[in-house]
Amino acid sequence: MSRLGSALVYGIATIFVLAALVSFVVSLLLKWTDIHESSLTWLVFAASMISMFLGGVVAGGKSQEKGWLAGGLTSVGFTSIIFLFQFLGIEKPFTAEQWLYHLAFLAASALGGIVGVNLSPSRRERA
Repeated sequence: MSRLGSALVYGIATIFVLAALVSFVVSLLLKWTDIHESSLTWLVFAASMISMFLGGVVAGGKSQEKGWLAGGLTSVGFTSIIFLFQFLGIEKPFTAEQWLYHLAFLAASALGGIVGVNLSPSRRERA
């Protein structure tokens, strides 16, 4: 597997692990407090953006070059998985709002990829 392919797998896996952790914490908040789901919308969006950014950082760090591409492709891979699950599993296409969210995820992940390349140890050795 190429370095970019491996980086994408690690980045997408990071996003899904972080999403699972955030989902677990949010479900505990909803279960054991009087908080309603509608009041957590922005918190969940912020956590999703952070997860996408960190997934991009991991992908960029693993690829060691072209971080924007590694982060962007990580986001595209994540969006594709979510779209296929929703479209084939639930038989509902993305809404315009969901496309906007995923466009924001693309930007966050690409930015994370840029940061990840610049944080990678091999990058520091070349400088």
